[in-house]
Amino acid sequence: MKPFVRDSLLRQRARLHELDALLSAPDVVDDMARFRALSKEHAEASQVVAVFDRFLQREADLQTAQELLRDPDMADMAREEIAACEADIAALDTELQTLLLPRDPDDARNAFVEIRAGTGGDESALFAGDLARLYTRYAERQGWRVEVMSESPSELGGYKEVVLRIEGDGAYGRLRFESGGHRVQRVPATEAQGRIHTSAATVAVMPEPDEAQAIELNPAELRIDTFRASGAGGQHINKTDSAVRVTHLPTGITAECQDGRSQHSNKAKALQVLAARLREKDRAARAAKEAATRKGLIGSGDRSDRIRTYNFPQGRLTDHRINLTLYQLLSVMEGEIDEVIHALQVARGAELLAELEQGQA
Repeated sequence: MKPFVRDSLLRQRARLHELDALLSAPDVVDDMARFRALSKEHAEASQVVAVFDRFLQREADLQTAQELLRDPDMADMAREEIAACEADIAALDTELQTLLLPRDPDDARNAFVEIRAGTGGDESALFAGDLARLYTRYAERQGWRVEVMSESPSELGGYKEVVLRIEGDGAYGRLRFESGGHRVQRVPATEAQGRIHTSAATVAVMPEPDEAQAIELNPAELRIDTFRASGAGGQHINKTDSAVRVTHLPTGITAECQDGRSQHSNKAKALQVLAARLREKDRAARAAKEAATRKGLIGSGDRSDRIRTYNFPQGRLTDHRINLTLYQLLSVMEGEIDEVIHALQVARGAELLAELEQGQA
């Protein structure tokens, strides 16, 4: 275990003893807000210290087993115990490093996933549709709920733009690294010569703010337009008569919704998306400021970054941020992206841990 990690854990243990005393103090018990905050901190510290105690116990067991090696009658058993202890210590060390990482409170939230066709014309719109299907399938595998907030279908299929709301515990934390430029290389169905075309789409993933954190929208700064959207016909046309577009005049940021059955419902959803976009704008500005002094491993979230390539002729997916290449593109397009997401989370964790270590130096 790295010395700075051990020092951090020893401080956590000392803090837990402080919290035990504070939570029994009369002035804290009488202050419900403070009591709740300290209780939450106590629960988090207890989790970390419990794992640390198991780690220390296995360290002690390892030392005992190493001493037993001197006894010829106990040597075989000691070697087995040493192997088991070393495996447990490595696993607990990794778990403790993860527990020490700073937590983003937004990770547990629902997510808005905004997909826009980029360069490549109709093929780009088809690819945007493929990405929407990919995230929908992934969400279904997690048991999450997906709702289309707004959509602008392309004439040949796919989307010029689509916004999904994905509702589920940890949705934003799992999908946050999907933000960026996605590139596809494949032979379009309309290509007679069999030539490979390259096109692109952009993805923006935003946490859905709760009411307490939502940006206050001044009605005087909003322009609300209602219109009849050009839907795909059939059943869809009945749901687009009361489409609503909301424009935030100071920034020019817009959001629209045309999927609900009433103007009131569409307005509420559009305001929800607008609040998330404004909040994301603030987050992006802060991230850009931080990135000016430090280049992040995962990237700043700049939508123009090319983060991933989907190469259909080779069946290959490449995530350029962490140099990950998988030859299982068809299953990925069916929503099986756990391996990619896990690799990105591990990379981000390593970066945060390095920052923590640098801060301790």
